Amino acid sequence: MPTAVVTDTAAYLTPEQIEEYHITVLPITVILGDKQYKETEELGLNTFYDYLKNEKELPTTSQVSMGQIKEAYDNLVDQGYDNIISIHLSSGITSFMDNLRMFCKEYDKAKVYPFDSLVASAGEADLALLAGSMVQAGKNPEEIIEKMKQMRASRDVYFAVDDLKHLMRTGRLSNRSAVIGNLLNIKPMLTFDPEGKIIAIGKERTMKRCLKAVINKMEPEINQSKYPIHATVIDANNQATSDNWTNELHEKFPKIRITQSHLGPAISVHTGEKTMGVLWEIDWQYLNK
Repeated sequence: MPTAVVTDTAAYLTPEQIEEYHITVLPITVILGDKQYKETEELGLNTFYDYLKNEKELPTTSQVSMGQIKEAYDNLVDQGYDNIISIHLSSGITSFMDNLRMFCKEYDKAKVYPFDSLVASAGEADLALLAGSMVQAGKNPEEIIEKMKQMRASRDVYFAVDDLKHLMRTGRLSNRSAVIGNLLNIKPMLTFDPEGKIIAIGKERTMKRCLKAVINKMEPEINQSKYPIHATVIDANNQATSDNWTNELHEKFPKIRITQSHLGPAISVHTGEKTMGVLWEIDWQYLNK
């Protein structure tokens, strides 16, 4: 009974990863003024960030529709897939997962396993990579879901935004009062709570101090972990800072695997440009052994 893996563009998988692990990726729609674009397919980063900097009307997004879901699932069924593991953006910041669960109750052409990543970006991507690699290893959906739950439970993520106005405008910050006040030259520190909602946990003066705060969070967890850890440095159009953070983490934690990922338009609509973050969890490559 072949199993397919589906996710959305908020995972920011590379074309090479999508091809290697045969992952179906559905585009989130980004709206710039009166124009709509499918993320990654129709909207380049330069176009998006130019708009973000220069236009008064801020961009918005539209979640994957159930029509897109049905078309994708039907295509997979036509290819011979009986099971579909569908991994998507956190239910704490979009209603998509609720809609998907309702849709799956009525969909009877294949057995669908909707999976809430409770996060975005690299955390969502790693779940898809774990699922795709385990499918290739011949594991059944139930085994894959259990491993995904294990990895999701081990995850931690902290990120800093250069400008809080985007999260406040789009309503994606659950406890805005925690950082309201004197925000001049402040980098708010944020994370995802257990329900997948974005919450503020502190503030620092510079991105360098943000990285120090992240390292202070990571160090005891990495030192106590019984499993190999994979960390991902995530940026929103901030490559130089991403490289600096990656190098510092390599020096501080030479035994863990560290990769880089980037935020595209669908998430940067909410976080803004120059956001930086680090996500770490049990290494998905280890879980597939």
